[in-house]
Amino acid sequence: MAKEKTIKLQDCMTLDEFLDEEFGKEGTEERRQFDAETHAFCIAESLKEERLRAGLTQQQLAERVGTKKAYISRIENGKADIQLSTLFRLFEGLGKRVSVAIM
Repeated sequence: MAKEKTIKLQDCMTLDEFLDEEFGKEGTEERRQFDAETHAFCIAESLKEERLRAGLTQQQLAERVGTKKAYISRIENGKADIQLSTLFRLFEGLGKRVSVAIM
């Protein structure tokens, strides 16, 4: 089975084909889960990158925005859902603005 999957993946031509093969077609539960985890990972990495660029520890950022270090850690590790208002507050604490696009 693993060999068959490897051969199928080698024949993929586009990223969409790869994602369809590996995580299911768009609209499936498996694909929705993958997409949600991907978005959480991107937000987490962006937050961590900007925090490090600002030279702040998780504790310092938490103090700036009135939350706990553990919450910053959970967000950066993709282990916490984050409200949009909290996302704005965190990046504002780093001197950044968040822009949201609905597509």
